[in-house]
Amino acid sequence: MDLKTRVQNYAREFAADIQQDRQHIHANPELSFEEFETCEYIFQRLESFGIQPEIIGKTGVTALIKGKNPESRILALRADTDALPILEASDVPYKSKKEGVMHACGHDVHTASLLGTARILSQMTDEFEGTIKLIFQPGEERLPGGASILIKEGILENPKPQSIIGQHVLPQLEVGKFGFRSGMYMASTDEIYLTVKGKGGHGAMPETFIDPVLITSHIIVALQQVISRANPRIPAVLSFGKVIAEGATNVIPEKVIVHGTFRTMNEEFRKESHRKMKKIAEGVAESMDGSCDIEIRWGYPFLENEPELTARVREYAVEYIGEENIVDLDLWMAGEDFAFYSHHLPACFYRLGVGNQAKGINSGVHTPTFDIDEKALEHSAGMMTWLALKELTEK
Repeated sequence: MDLKTRVQNYAREFAADIQQDRQHIHANPELSFEEFETCEYIFQRLESFGIQPEIIGKTGVTALIKGKNPESRILALRADTDALPILEASDVPYKSKKEGVMHACGHDVHTASLLGTARILSQMTDEFEGTIKLIFQPGEERLPGGASILIKEGILENPKPQSIIGQHVLPQLEVGKFGFRSGMYMASTDEIYLTVKGKGGHGAMPETFIDPVLITSHIIVALQQVISRANPRIPAVLSFGKVIAEGATNVIPEKVIVHGTFRTMNEEFRKESHRKMKKIAEGVAESMDGSCDIEIRWGYPFLENEPELTARVREYAVEYIGEENIVDLDLWMAGEDFAFYSHHLPACFYRLGVGNQAKGINSGVHTPTFDIDEKALEHSAGMMTWLALKELTEK
């Protein structure tokens, strides 16, 4: 039996168990850095496969699967495990049991898939040279990002991987398809917090107040210059999703609170933009007799797929599932803390198709109706196993 057929057979054989793992994790979601039950579940599942796991970073899990000549090469495979503060709206048997907490970004899929991959690889240690390092990572959805914490805890040491592979669901991509992009792929993600201060008063008496609402509107418009005029060749997004002015129709508040996000794909531009945003916000407020406190929290860096590794992985994927099922991805202005790994070692982060238009499975991530066609779990575990095996046998 050839290697691909063997992988496909295992993926098919274990598909029901992978689905059960996914449904258990989906029904029992935990927020970032609170994944204690999920951590224990992963630990027990790995032990049941004959794999000895370890806890890292309180709610992270890591383990090694050793092939022949285990110290020759080390490849890391990563899944994230945390959920989001979203109330699930779907009425499915595995609906979240925790009100207001939901696996709306597919991390349950990533975790179950990597468990399935680990189980298959544990049956195929005779087929590869080197070691597979499993990383079940907490806290992807919350700064400073679980990846940055695990890196500080030594996840990329003892043993040190030469490269790392990860995946993320993409509901816009039909089940059975995979997406790849070489080079720059995802944006850095910074959080912006503004407190615009003025002087409150009666809305009918503008001579007696300094309007922080008006000042805020000018600041928001002015800040768009940072991305629209400063360097149009660099992809960037500046968005404000939360504005709180607790006045009334005729009551001008003392202050306005604004929260937003800034994303780009160039570190120098990122730093310079921070400086400009601070200068603009403070300057506009001062020019209108108010003030603005601005805090910019550094988030995840941009994510870059190392070209040589990604080219190889894409070729392996074509070999496994066919060119017609491989999609070339566009730049994506969302962020992912997998980016931290990509700044330490060659990385490839690809997308897993989980949608099914015919079945009405097409809700986006971070929505209360997100779900997947669970046939994707068999494809996912089989593909990641195949990529790992090929990377450790063909180089």
